[in-house]
Amino acid sequence: MSEPLPAIPEPSPRRRLLAPLLGALAMFGPFSIDTIFPAFPALEADLHASPLAVQQSISAYMIAYAVMSLLHGPFSDALGRRRVILAGVVVFALASIGCAMARSLEMLLVFRALQGMSAGAGLIVGRAIIRDCFDGAEAQRLMAAVSMIFGVAPAIAPIVGGWVVAFARWPMIFVLLAAFAIALCLACAAWLPETHPRERRVPLSLRELGATYRTIAGDRAFFPLVLSGSFNFNALWVYISSAPAFVLNLLKLDTQHFAWLFVPAISGMMFGAFLSGRFAGRLTSAATVRIGYTIMVVACAINLAVTFVFPQPRVPWSVLPIGLHSIGIGMSFPTLTLLLLDRFPHHRGAASSVQAFVSLLISALIAGVLAPVLSHDALRLAIAASVVTLLGLASWRIYVAIARRW
Repeated sequence: MSEPLPAIPEPSPRRRLLAPLLGALAMFGPFSIDTIFPAFPALEADLHASPLAVQQSISAYMIAYAVMSLLHGPFSDALGRRRVILAGVVVFALASIGCAMARSLEMLLVFRALQGMSAGAGLIVGRAIIRDCFDGAEAQRLMAAVSMIFGVAPAIAPIVGGWVVAFARWPMIFVLLAAFAIALCLACAAWLPETHPRERRVPLSLRELGATYRTIAGDRAFFPLVLSGSFNFNALWVYISSAPAFVLNLLKLDTQHFAWLFVPAISGMMFGAFLSGRFAGRLTSAATVRIGYTIMVVACAINLAVTFVFPQPRVPWSVLPIGLHSIGIGMSFPTLTLLLLDRFPHHRGAASSVQAFVSLLISALIAGVLAPVLSHDALRLAIAASVVTLLGLASWRIYVAIARRW
């Protein structure tokens, strides 16, 4: 394991602000996805689009996010973390203004894709910043703290979107996103340190980039870890991407009550991240991930049982297993991410990029292809979430077998 970079002295206000800054940067992605869910009916009416067409605003965002995620990390490895993050925040603000001004679905999809291209900078580069500065249990605690802050966004985003739609038109959602980006840009300019000094940077060229990704792809344990972390979160994404249909059609709630889905789900993730931080240095990485997956498998079994008992979903019973499942996700994900980054100490940005790319491709497939098919049937959603969880568990077991052998 490589030595961490010299950390900012403990009394420094920059050090104390690192967790909230990185958490806020990570919030871009879920906030810009989840805030517009309550506005789907208004988007369909104003832009003369079908529900399936409006659903593609998520897919356009996720695919652009995934493709660009392959470059955020290498850019930060070559140019420095701070510069890439500031550029991403500025582009996100401009893209949000473009979304607010869109008067056709095609125009909205273009600017949503631009949002996706820029939103990943904070999340992907932020993970590399954590590993630049911290090692071992301290890195796990900070990763868990960032996950807890990050978890606030999906919980409050649809609630904010619902109240905006209740009192204003849907473009105001994107105006608020632009204001958030501008405020965060100013905060990063003032307090975000550069954690990747010039002497540790690597050249930015297609040849070097190709060599880096070949090295990563050639690592036997890397992709089982990536898939385990990706399926880990995407079991919850099955429900998040289906939120408009699940909340409005299955639970029979209105646009101001998306909290019934998102608060249990995200509160569970935050509590799981808190437990991950508390277990850091007390349990091994393998034990933490094993406990997390045990919780997830139990939650899947309960969710399937509840679905059989209540064929017509109802609150709170139909959302409580989702909250329990999220605890397992929050426990295991920080550890899975750190295990992955530690395999490539000189290319942490690139490793984080590949992780984000794979996870986002799976998310885009679920949102664009599976969610429209699954979202109108509670049993299908429960089965899909269970299958994705079991795929993640199988990937983790493959990683453990490879790690023991090699």
